Amino acid sequence: MTRIDAKFAELKAAGKKAFVAYVMAGDPDYATSLDVVKGLPAAGVDIIELGLPFTDPMADGPTIQLAGQRALAAGMTLQKTLDLVVEFRKEDDSTPIVLMGYYNPIYSRGVDRFLSDAKAAGIDGLIIVDLPPEEDDELCIPAQKAGLNFIRLATPTTDDRRLPKVLQNTSGFVYYVSITGITGSAEAQAADVGPEVARIKAKTDLPIVVGFGIKTPEAAAAIASVADGSVVGSAIVARVGNGESPDKVCAFVKSLADGAHSA
Repeated sequence: MTRIDAKFAELKAAGKKAFVAYVMAGDPDYATSLDVVKGLPAAGVDIIELGLPFTDPMADGPTIQLAGQRALAAGMTLQKTLDLVVEFRKEDDSTPIVLMGYYNPIYSRGVDRFLSDAKAAGIDGLIIVDLPPEEDDELCIPAQKAGLNFIRLATPTTDDRRLPKVLQNTSGFVYYVSITGITGSAEAQAADVGPEVARIKAKTDLPIVVGFGIKTPEAAAAIASVADGSVVGSAIVARVGNGESPDKVCAFVKSLADGAHSA
């Protein structure tokens, strides 16, 4: 059982929904980023989604693309991202961390070495958005064997023919993308999301959390009410980009977490 599995079991036993927060590792610099990440659990974050900076993101909107550029300009690397997790784990050994990014940096490092280092650092799961299920032998299956959850995205265009393939080797949870488009664009609507979550739940026992287009505590609550949790990324990353202090960022995160937990 990973930390992710344990967290969802704990939330289910308490009758609570999950709140997942996304931040970009190294944005705007290593030290500030570490302070933000360290502050997330006390702000009510159940699972931390840590972005791996990459030069050529595809699923990310301008807010997260700029965060990645800031991080890379400040010297952030895959190794420093792992180092940040190691530092976090010195104080927190229970909050799950999911690394979200693209395959190129992992491929460059070498899959076996990456998985060994990620596990040792304290990463619990991976969301690698540019590896489809047809490439499961590449990273997904080795990751599962290494004891890491491999979390897959389902979207409004994932129809009933495609869904079984998407769910095939997924573990930890399913991340439902609430809108057709990039991060931080349209706003998620619970009325649209609810039936889709129900459709996916009919095919899997995994928890389903919903992200993309959630920007306020009210939206976090509305979406969590029709799913197992909500994810917020761009709205948090924008505040980091605006130069808010880690304390201010985490105060905003707490309002979002309180919203999701009220569902």
